[in-house]
Amino acid sequence: MNFPEGLKYTKDHEWIRVEGETAYVGITDYAQSELGEIVFVDVDTVGEIIGQNDVFGSIEAVKTVSDLLMPVSAEVIELNDSLEDQPELVNKDPYGKGWIIKVVVKDAAQVAGLFSAADYKAFIGK
Repeated sequence: MNFPEGLKYTKDHEWIRVEGETAYVGITDYAQSELGEIVFVDVDTVGEIIGQNDVFGSIEAVKTVSDLLMPVSAEVIELNDSLEDQPELVNKDPYGKGWIIKVVVKDAAQVAGLFSAADYKAFIGK
């Protein structure tokens, strides 16, 4: 199980990597392993401002469909187009090529309130 430093994590198993004015959001290695084989990622919120903990899309695995929740208030500016043809990238590389959306963070203070890698690891009991 992989828990990269430098990312922030949520209790709902999303991660966020802030890079200047923008940030990338995806699901954690733990989440993808629990979901199993990802077959579809559905995000139709590009261009919208989504509040912290609000749904920005869904992710479908062979055995279930789960909502994707925004880690911080942000405007969705880009969807990872590679996931349209290769949703399995979320399984293979959840913190790299398997990122789901790119956002502009609206409240940077919310980022500080998220789990560190060590906090998240303790939260899931690993």
